[in-house]
Amino acid sequence: MASAAIFSSLRRRRSPSLEAFLAPVNIPSAAILETVRALSTEVISSFSGNNSTTPFFQRKNLRSLIRKIQVISILLDAFRDVGFSKTASTLFLCLKELYLLLYRSKILIDYVKGSSKLWLLLQNHFISGHFHDLNQEISTLLDVFPLSELSLSEDVKEQVELLCKQSRKSKLFIDKHDDLLRLKLYNFLNEFENGRFSEETELHTFFVEKLGICNVKSCRFEIEFLEEQIVNHDGDIEPTASVLNGFVALMRYCRFLLFRFEDEEFESEKQDYRKTKKRLITQEIADTFITIPKDFCCPISLDLKKDPVIVSTGQTYERSSIARWMQEGHCTCPKTGQMLVHTKLVPNRALRNLINQWCMANGIPYDPPENPDYSSENALATYLSKAAIEATKATANLLVEKLEDGTTRAKTVAAREIRLLAKTGKENRAAIAEAGAIPLLKRLLSSLDPFGQENSVTAILNLSIYDKNKGVIMDEEGCLGAIVKVLRNGHTTEARENAAATLFSLSAVHEYKKQIAQEDWAIEALAGLLREGTSRGKKDAVTALFNLSTHSENCARMVESGAVSALVEALGCEGISEEAASVLALIVRQPLGAEAVGREETAVKGLIGMMRCGTPRGKENAVAVLLELCRSGGVVERVVKDPALGGLLQILLFTGTKRARRKAASLARVFQRCENGALQIGGFGINYGYAGHSAAARDTSFAGDVAMSVSISVPVL
Repeated sequence: MASAAIFSSLRRRRSPSLEAFLAPVNIPSAAILETVRALSTEVISSFSGNNSTTPFFQRKNLRSLIRKIQVISILLDAFRDVGFSKTASTLFLCLKELYLLLYRSKILIDYVKGSSKLWLLLQNHFISGHFHDLNQEISTLLDVFPLSELSLSEDVKEQVELLCKQSRKSKLFIDKHDDLLRLKLYNFLNEFENGRFSEETELHTFFVEKLGICNVKSCRFEIEFLEEQIVNHDGDIEPTASVLNGFVALMRYCRFLLFRFEDEEFESEKQDYRKTKKRLITQEIADTFITIPKDFCCPISLDLKKDPVIVSTGQTYERSSIARWMQEGHCTCPKTGQMLVHTKLVPNRALRNLINQWCMANGIPYDPPENPDYSSENALATYLSKAAIEATKATANLLVEKLEDGTTRAKTVAAREIRLLAKTGKENRAAIAEAGAIPLLKRLLSSLDPFGQENSVTAILNLSIYDKNKGVIMDEEGCLGAIVKVLRNGHTTEARENAAATLFSLSAVHEYKKQIAQEDWAIEALAGLLREGTSRGKKDAVTALFNLSTHSENCARMVESGAVSALVEALGCEGISEEAASVLALIVRQPLGAEAVGREETAVKGLIGMMRCGTPRGKENAVAVLLELCRSGGVVERVVKDPALGGLLQILLFTGTKRARRKAASLARVFQRCENGALQIGGFGINYGYAGHSAAARDTSFAGDVAMSVSISVPVL
């Protein structure tokens, strides 16, 4: 199992073809000989004691293995010179086995060369065991080679015989020097575990002088490599993920303590950041707009369920959303309309675990409520040790210190590192906020440096994912206004988009929705981004507007700010049209909102177009908006005159979702009650009915009645 772990890890990192792991078949013996000879040459050339890529650790094991392969290469050259027709069958099988052995050797050598230094130390015994296994395989294979039947020269025979003796006597070799370094590394972690921090000189001696981790770039490689092992092995790893996270936190602390914020690599890192920004943003967009499974989203808020609970009707909701629904005096299930027999909320642990696993697999942050019931079930929490938490706190304090007292460049670097540190884990986000970062990041939002502004607003976005930090951000005087200013006039497109995403994140708390909407220029800026932003910017804007629209008191602001016009225009934009319809479905529930949408000349056309080409959820919201426009928006005549509507309603009556059929039937009755009384849909008259139509007459509005085609998680950038 351990052996498979190394090779499996390498396959994930390098992705060689499947054929590379198989012995060649159905080829002449001469061809197999040349194949093995070429592979032996490749393995030997991949390692040289004078090469700059010489591994830092496992040097003695590596050199011993290479020397053995060099002798094997001499033997292969001799085979080619003497021929082997009489023993071709036996030798052919041996060469196939040799091919596999050499390829495993190549994988192991590449693994050691490509691994981080900390990882090689932590895996010292494990990797040494692999070298020993290969030595044993070489010994076994040489024992069965039909060497006596071949006319080999004396010098070749002597070298092979010596190799056989050495291989038989070889023992497991673990470099004592490397092992002492490994123990010292664990000692540093124990110091953090006990709340003690090693002296800077001691850390410098160990990491810089002994391990050769001598700059920011090498620190980043160590951190990223260890994080990759945690992700690739999904927690099934030795040492455990909690220990590895401790070393990641230790390495991050050393990066700032040892190399400061004024390091010479900053400018090159900044240039690299600019060069790779397009690629990074593309990946972040892909991560941000992952479609969340419908059952993982709350029917009321449409957000990912963090604390799913079951009500008496058997439906599952986010606890905070259904609790607020009940507190508002509702006695029915929002999704089914059935009366609630009782108000008891039962935790849906099975669904919560499924959501947690899905989030881990897709790299989506998942911070369930702080509840003792979650401590044993949240896999992410088990991945953090006390040492990791203490090291993270120490790192956060270093970063905040530079945010407060550092030079302009140091502040920019600190903001970037806080952004990266806040990408994962509520413990990281909590530690950064507790260290006092949010007020200092707020100041940096007004920075004239685009790099600094962009990183500060993105850092606030990542911090806001932790629910407790939302309150800190909203309570910080001027912080909301500063975020809105970045949204309006940010130096870069990414800064403006991330400001919109921050408003979306903050508006997940119901109490903040009205405060955000009342902030000067907030909704106007979101509407502007919806009109003129990139695809990602429009997505951020429309989802933020949706969250704000779920608060009934924000309708007037949506109308007066011009958001309604922007949303109607968005009905014709691919990628956000259905989300725009979802927002309009909330706005038109109030007469003021319905009148505002009704005044938009293109509203009816856009909604009917969605009924024709949208997804089932898009069609639901489109017909729902049209129904409310006919009831309160004064557009009955415009809707009736559209020649396509009759056929579309007929299709919905037969093929639409339950809600779409109910709304379509209600819309048909509105037409039949019109002054002309002329509309007949598909031959159905006033008495047309089907199961569920009686409920349409009692059609009421509730938050869960709005359907979005795509649910979007808060992006972590």
